[in-house]
Parts: sequence; structure tokens; C-alpha cells
Amino acid sequence: MIRYSLVCDAGHGFESWFPSSDSYDTQVARGLVTCPVCDSAKVSKALMVPSVARTDRERAPAPAPVPKAEAPVTMVAEPERQMRAMLRALREHVVANAEHVGARFPEEARKIHYGEAEGRSIYGEASPAEARALIDEGIEVAAIPVLPDDRN
Repeated sequence: MIRYSLVCDAGHGFESWFPSSDSYDTQVARGLVTCPVCDSAKVSKALMVPSVARTDRERAPAPAPVPKAEAPVTMVAEPERQMRAMLRALREHVVANAEHVGARFPEEARKIHYGEAEGRSIYGEASPAEARALIDEGIEVAAIPVLPDDRN
């Protein structure tokens, strides 16, 4: 696991763990890494300075600690909490009752729509352009929202 210090385009700093640097790159490219404060998907790695001990000289006194800036805290109102619970229940229902086809979603949706494959519920990944193309063809698709706490 790798811990990265991240920063959004609004300057909010936060940390997140990833299985690998490739996993981080993939998740950022797909817009799955978002700022916990403002939900911006424009996130990049913050400058990190490793702590490396030197053994060739006498140890210098440790520098004074730099106080961390307090992160903004948001209270979630009851209507938003209820909405999040409904969205989470929707996602759980889809996952439990549909076949995950991954990146083949646009292709499988077209096959089902045009009668080339058996009709069934499916879910997977599609870019916004692919989803728009499916809708333009008259194929019913819907985005399943991902809540901020579901991403990490």
C-alpha cells in the first residue's frame, strides 16, 4: 500500500492509500479520487519530502513541528443523509441483481438492445461519451452515483 498526500485544484490537502502507483493513476484518470472537502475530481499528488537519516555526521536537533492546518468539517443534514442511504441502497441492489460486465458495458448494452444477446440487467463502466452514444441510439442507461465515502 502507498500513502499519497494529495491536493485538489481548490487547494484542499488530504491523504489517501492506494494498492500501487498504477492504481492511483488509473483511479485519478477515471475521476474516482475526489477531494473530501469540495468533491473536486481535479486532484494531484502534493509534494512529499521523505525523511532520510544521515549517518555521516552528528545528529542535529529535530526541527520544531509545523502545526497542521485544520481541515474544514461539514455537517451532513438529515435530508442529505437519507439521500445518500437511498443511493447506497440503489447501488447495492444493482450489484446484487445485475451482471457486472466491466469495460464491455457499451458493447453488451448494444448486443442486448439489438437482440444479439439475451435480455438481462448489466452494469459496468462507460465513459461519458460512450454513455451519451448509447442514449443517442435509444438504449436506456443510467449512471450509478458513487458517494465520496465509497471511493476510498
